[in-house]
Amino acid sequence: QVKLVESGGGMVQAGGSLRLSCAPSGRAFINNAMAWFRQAPGKERELVAVISWRGRTIEYADSVKGRFTISRDNAQNMLYLQMDSLKPEDTAVYFCAAEDNLFTWSTTAADFDYWGQGTQVTVFS
Repeated sequence: QVKLVESGGGMVQAGGSLRLSCAPSGRAFINNAMAWFRQAPGKERELVAVISWRGRTIEYADSVKGRFTISRDNAQNMLYLQMDSLKPEDTAVYFCAAEDNLFTWSTTAADFDYWGQGTQVTVFS
């Protein structure tokens, strides 16, 4: 059974930092694009950042550019999201996602086949 397990969420004051981790199990995603999405209450799920299989191509939502950094360690089969200068509007459940197809690229949630259960990030002012 393939699972993606996120960790690192929590509560932080505005301006603070958190680092999210995503640990896949059941298969390796070293040849697959991976991404972080988030969903705030009453809002649709939105892309935060996506990274290609070798990490050479990265895209961020405009709202997080310059504050968040997505990275991956294929040797460890891990995905990360470093979040700095957090704002209250970053409050959401953050999801790790992976594509099933190899060597492809997408920024659309519908193209991602595997999802974690989500980790809550709450930023208070």
